[in-house]
Amino acid sequence: MTRPDGPLVDSHFHVYTADMPLTETAWHRPDHDASVETCLATLDAHGVTFGVISAASLFGTYNDYVRRALCRHKRLRGTAIVDPAWDLDQLERLRDDGFVGLRFLWRPLERTPDLGSESYRRLLRRCADLGWHIHLTDRPERIDTTIRAIEAAGVRVVLDHIGLIDTAAGVDDAGFRAVLAAVERGRTWVKLSAGFRFTQPGLADRCAAALVAAGGWERLVWASDWPFAGFEGQVSYADAIAALHHWVPDAAMRHAIGGRTPLQLYFT
Repeated sequence: MTRPDGPLVDSHFHVYTADMPLTETAWHRPDHDASVETCLATLDAHGVTFGVISAASLFGTYNDYVRRALCRHKRLRGTAIVDPAWDLDQLERLRDDGFVGLRFLWRPLERTPDLGSESYRRLLRRCADLGWHIHLTDRPERIDTTIRAIEAAGVRVVLDHIGLIDTAAGVDDAGFRAVLAAVERGRTWVKLSAGFRFTQPGLADRCAAALVAAGGWERLVWASDWPFAGFEGQVSYADAIAALHHWVPDAAMRHAIGGRTPLQLYFT
């Protein structure tokens, strides 16, 4: 039996409407809807069956639209942004509606929250108890410390966009080496996605190659990053699938990265 060559699961995209409430620090102001209906039509047009909605930092803890989408469409899962003070009942309701993790989008922050504080130790314990992961983006100089603190709390880590260690040192950066080490430890996964967000020429390809060599069968998932916030009109969904084929020329490994691994990570 011939396996389908396209991805089965898109592990990172966003859905929103242009009138949703933005945070005061929003870095982008969408001028059109990226509705769940449009998103699902896009997935269907490219043969993608399942998807994971990424919490968008633009809207902070306003998870309402994503929550409604998850309740209506059981082929979807999602990550949420929450206040550490939210109690267990609030988190359990999110889990019951289809959320599978929390997003810490800390790369833009000059100073990150203290994962050793009482509120974050409690939040991470609840994540572990719920079987959730932390969907993390952080800066190169502190990503090792952040990953290790989350791992020490018994929580899995999923990193965005090939790690997004977008520095002149590239694959030799201590931050990227820390990502590879985390993959080897077996509690961290990385998304092959959004190479267009790198500013260093050719670096996305080099980082992807190193990650494929380190964890291509078990620790990588593919994602589109639709609707390509900040790059609307410059990147297409077909481009995102083509990038997967470029980064992972082996069809059997692509099947794992685009199907088996994300199904195990997000849907079991």
